[in-house]
Amino acid sequence: MSAGLFDIRGAVALVTGGSRGIGFGIARGLVEAGATVFITARTAADCDAAARELSAAGNCVSLPCDLSSVAGIGQLAGDIGSRVSHLNILVNNAGVTWGEQFETYPEEQWDAVVDVNLKAPFFLVQHFLPLLRNAASPDNPARVINVGSIAAMIPMARNSYAYAASKAGLHHLTRVMARHLAPAVNVNAIAPGAVETRMIAFALKDRADRAALAAQIPRGLVGQGADIAGVAIFLASRAASYVTGAVIPVDGGLSLRNP
Repeated sequence: MSAGLFDIRGAVALVTGGSRGIGFGIARGLVEAGATVFITARTAADCDAAARELSAAGNCVSLPCDLSSVAGIGQLAGDIGSRVSHLNILVNNAGVTWGEQFETYPEEQWDAVVDVNLKAPFFLVQHFLPLLRNAASPDNPARVINVGSIAAMIPMARNSYAYAASKAGLHHLTRVMARHLAPAVNVNAIAPGAVETRMIAFALKDRADRAALAAQIPRGLVGQGADIAGVAIFLASRAASYVTGAVIPVDGGLSLRNP
């Protein structure tokens, strides 16, 4: 029974920003669990290379695109809609950040961060809603999984104002969409903590920096993409069919140190 609860074989999924970092980890987990996974990235070479690597474990399709505009999102929806009749899982993972002192934080970078991190997830769900509804059944809704951040839950030391604000907005948008799209679609969010990605590479550049970061985390280590993938598989599976509107921290306890 327990294996069946977490069985997502045959599901169709889209993971945005799936060529590296957390998105790649989630895509790998879904592919290995038996789902057909579309991944996006802005750079075609990166997207194609990631899909080739993931295809060694299952079925992964590269769809390079720019999600910073609604036109790009519409093009992606049309492309996937021409290939499949339904979408069981939409993972809104693509994200960007910008760090700068408060006094000089630029408007254009604020807009760029919010467009990708907050605006794009809304319009992705809007454009893919027909395919999500096609996948839904009374006992197994379609799933939207938004990748937020613990930076949305606790003030962090970095000068990433737009990032923190956009992720906080995404957490609440998750709750709003969960209420609006039920019962056909479950909408949940994962809030990763310090996970080894290019975005936090500056904090892991040498052994002393990594040790200093790990010392702040009750689990005592930096997270990996697989840590996020496990929660994503849970949220995508029958085991979480009664879970919607949740924001789940996956941070090794980091947020417990910063109430």
